[in-house]
Amino acid sequence: MDFIQRELIYIWYYFDIQFRQIFWYWVLGMSVGSAISVFFKDKIHNCFVKLSNKKIGAAKIVIASILGIISPLCMYGTIPIAASFSKSGMKDDTLAAFIMSSILLNPQLIIYSFALGKVVLIVRIITCFICGICSGMLIHFLYKNKPFFRFDGFQEPQNHDTASNILVRYTKNLGRNIKATGIYFLIGILISALFQRYVPAEAVTMIFGGNEAFGVLMAATIGVPLYACGGGTIPLLYQWLLDGMSIGSAASFMLTGPATKITNLGALKIILGGRMFLLYIAYIMLFSLVAGFAVGVFI
Repeated sequence: MDFIQRELIYIWYYFDIQFRQIFWYWVLGMSVGSAISVFFKDKIHNCFVKLSNKKIGAAKIVIASILGIISPLCMYGTIPIAASFSKSGMKDDTLAAFIMSSILLNPQLIIYSFALGKVVLIVRIITCFICGICSGMLIHFLYKNKPFFRFDGFQEPQNHDTASNILVRYTKNLGRNIKATGIYFLIGILISALFQRYVPAEAVTMIFGGNEAFGVLMAATIGVPLYACGGGTIPLLYQWLLDGMSIGSAASFMLTGPATKITNLGALKIILGGRMFLLYIAYIMLFSLVAGFAVGVFI
């Protein structure tokens, strides 16, 4: 057996182990995410519309952050929805909380994150929730009488779930989700297998675990170019955590990754403009570092 064949066998071995460990979380995430999208999406958005008519002060921002997390839409679906909410009179601080938390987390990603363990899952939900609240609060106090978003040109997104048969609607939605995320899921497992084969666990511990401050900084930084899809990064995080990555570093990666995903940045640049876009980047990087340090202190 030559060198290449032997290495391919090793890589397949690690790939197969990762696939068996993560696959069912991905399947469950797809299934639950599609169910929410088909059967509960309108109810979630109706709750958000009703929120604009209630006089409950800062509580609106908290509720908006929760609704953003449970919304199943991607960024290019969230922004047109937010544009329609803005036209109906919803304030930018409430919209900011909804958009921010929607960027960071959704029901599918919550299910995927079960693979990382209970503690990491709870950390992910709490940090994303707080990040959404903080973004809304900052806009409330710093841009109270000034517009923050520019929604010109955005229209209500087309609804693809229009088939009369419920099972057909669900099946089509599930198929779109699998098509959109499947390749990234497999690529994530392959990259994880390559890490297992060629990157010593001690190196991961040294970068992401041994020195908490350095690990958080590195995780926040590497999350920017590496993140392509939530499901695709779960295998990587799973292996890094096994190899010694601190939960604080993982928290930073889980914040900067989706927040600076290239497709999300493209959509946000349109509604923010140059100056506000730079403020957004600065905010997410600063928040991810503070969150990572805080998690490291308390966990």
